[in-house]
Amino acid sequence: MSCASCSSKGSGTPRGCNNNGTCGTDSCNKLTVFDWLGNMQTPQDSSIFKIVEVRFKNSRKSFHSLPEQVKLVVGDPVIIEVENGYDLGLVTLTGDLVRFQMKKKKIAIESEMVTKILRKANQEEIDKWHFLRDKEPQIQKRARELAISLGLEMKISDVEYQADGKKATFFYTADSRVDFRQLIKDMAKAFSIRVEMRQIGLREEASRLGGIGSCGRELCCSTWLTDYRSVSTSAARYQQLSLNPLKLAGQCGKLKCCLNYELDAYRSALKNFPKPDIKLKTEKGNGVFQKMDIFKEHLWYSYTNEWMNWHCLSLEAVLEIIQKNKNNEKVSSLEQYIDNSKTSSNNELVVNFENVVGQESLNRFDQNQRNKNKRRKKRNRNKPRKNA
Repeated sequence: MSCASCSSKGSGTPRGCNNNGTCGTDSCNKLTVFDWLGNMQTPQDSSIFKIVEVRFKNSRKSFHSLPEQVKLVVGDPVIIEVENGYDLGLVTLTGDLVRFQMKKKKIAIESEMVTKILRKANQEEIDKWHFLRDKEPQIQKRARELAISLGLEMKISDVEYQADGKKATFFYTADSRVDFRQLIKDMAKAFSIRVEMRQIGLREEASRLGGIGSCGRELCCSTWLTDYRSVSTSAARYQQLSLNPLKLAGQCGKLKCCLNYELDAYRSALKNFPKPDIKLKTEKGNGVFQKMDIFKEHLWYSYTNEWMNWHCLSLEAVLEIIQKNKNNEKVSSLEQYIDNSKTSSNNELVVNFENVVGQESLNRFDQNQRNKNKRRKKRNRNKPRKNA
């Protein structure tokens, strides 16, 4: 999906175009879409859809209607009319796929959210837009210094300039309500622009900053994920994960979004499993649930008086014992239902690990060195001595 300028140098380091997702190819950002209808011709009896999708700084998209007698393609910079000025964005999608996107986001064609595109951006406007984008890190640093000087408990994570340079939106995160009225006055005086403060969540902040996750790959929220759904600790319980906040929390401090990826598969698989609080009644004693392997359909039970001895039972065996208990029947013991098969369900060999502690001595190397010293002393004793 990347353009030719994103290839590597001769030394192997990535070259890149240094446009940070604002190049004309529109292929270096997480909001890139693939037009799978781009190679198909429009039927003669149908007209081209007059609304296009426009992206702004790799963080938001909106829908805008085309002016008369103007044809746009993906990657064209366009001028959008906003309140008290204009803004510049890149066209990301055209044609009938825009209709499906609007239906997915529940936006009507006659909605007030669909504004008009004024024209294509000229080179002077594009140069000014790039200049303002390069200026944003300095403005963000200065805004943080002003917030610290006022003692405000907030973090300014990103700044987005309007294309005409008259307005800047500052995105911040805070744990509680912040009175930033004096901060707005100081920033308007220091930067000579109109200032808008917008609070965002921790997940959206992580998507803007980016980073590497514990899996070794780039964060999902900064590459492709745009729907930030809430994640609860029940997702970890369904997947038999330990409730360790250090392992379950992402860089945003919230529970990882990837906990929801396989949650539906675990929920559907657990429908066939008995509840963990059900005890298996046997003549030897009651069997208490310890753990389970959902996809191999194995469950481990132990007697109430033998907590250290776990017995591996198959799902069919456990359901059979539960059914007999419902009929007021007790099985002799759990041992007769133990799955002793040496191969797994995938016909893979099960490795039996052995305890090797005590097989090697800690001073085994010292013993060899001691034998060498004995041989050396014996050799020196047998040598003839020289007369003085």
